[in-house]
Amino acid sequence: MTILYMLIAIGFETGWALAMKASDGLTRPAGTAITLICYLLSVVFLALAARRLELSMAYAIWAGSGVALVALSGVVVFRESLSAGKMLSIGLIVAGIVGVHLCSRPPETDQAGQNSPSLADLG
Repeated sequence: MTILYMLIAIGFETGWALAMKASDGLTRPAGTAITLICYLLSVVFLALAARRLELSMAYAIWAGSGVALVALSGVVVFRESLSAGKMLSIGLIVAGIVGVHLCSRPPETDQAGQNSPSLADLG
């Protein structure tokens, strides 16, 4: 489920960024509404994914994947430029996501298979 939550969060993140551009600076009501709804849903699904992932990994995947997908979507949807430098930079973002993943460790679990308490358990 965690991967599904993360994919949905990334999809909504890409959606809100594209809707924001289409809203013409949040001056078009429909585009503005879509932006706000997609942003809220993106954060909700990121929070669900972060239950089982290290925050550093969850956020890196969400933000980095979103940046890469928004950049590529901007080329397709809004006919923005795609230079060699932009492609290289997107590749570096993806490499950074992979690096964070490789350097992360799975959450510690107790003998019952439950995640150890964290700051989220204090509230």
